[in-house]
Amino acid sequence: MFATEAALCKRFIGALPEGWTAYPETGNWDILLVRDVDGFQIGIQAKLRMGLHVINQSLDEYGAWDADRMAPDCRAVLVPDEHAVGYELICAYIGLTIIRVSPTKRPDHYPVWSERPAFRPLLPDLQHSTWRDDWHEWAPAFRHRLPEYVPDVLAGSPSPVQLTSWKVAAIKIAVILEKRGYLLRSDFKHVNIDHRRWLPSGGGWLALDAGRYLRGPHFPNFKRQHPRVYEEIAGDYDKWKPADPLAPPPVAAPEPKQENLL
Repeated sequence: MFATEAALCKRFIGALPEGWTAYPETGNWDILLVRDVDGFQIGIQAKLRMGLHVINQSLDEYGAWDADRMAPDCRAVLVPDEHAVGYELICAYIGLTIIRVSPTKRPDHYPVWSERPAFRPLLPDLQHSTWRDDWHEWAPAFRHRLPEYVPDVLAGSPSPVQLTSWKVAAIKIAVILEKRGYLLRSDFKHVNIDHRRWLPSGGGWLALDAGRYLRGPHFPNFKRQHPRVYEEIAGDYDKWKPADPLAPPPVAAPEPKQENLL
């Protein structure tokens, strides 16, 4: 039905109704699903076959130590429709929802007149009219902190490149360097990222030039890793850009003079 977990996640995300935003590979979930109107969260782990491994992935790990950690309101496992049989009772008992995903193409053995939704059950709404017994609230102390930008990564990838808060700050550093041509120590403080990894004495990502920092030979290509998010951050440059103490002061416009009438 699905060749990879990434294909499974893509089918699910592509069928989401309006009013929900999927954050791929966020908060240690394959998909962190957020209801736009109120921030309600569903943490989702995806697997091609239902089993104990994906159930264990979806649960709290450390008992009382997990009580005040960030977590979603509901937890779910995402599996192909035909591989979810036999786990309904135990998952409902421990508060997990099984999201069954159907393929885009109807299997040959399925009746030609039948239609299946892309996934089931329906997502929870504000009025609880579609909840029935399908969803179970865990009432977390804190919901997951969302990244500033929706990650442009592939949900369900075996080795995902995550869009962390560090990566967002690093992209801002790269954008400053691209826009201005050099960096200052104050830029790292402005975006709240440790400067030491970037220096010539660290990773060699930057080169020193008379108190300024220029692009070094090993500077990472963040645009290749996150092309959409990079462009979004660059587009917001005027909203978050740091002050540049080396920039020449703006030239004041000359004051108008009163001319003689004669």
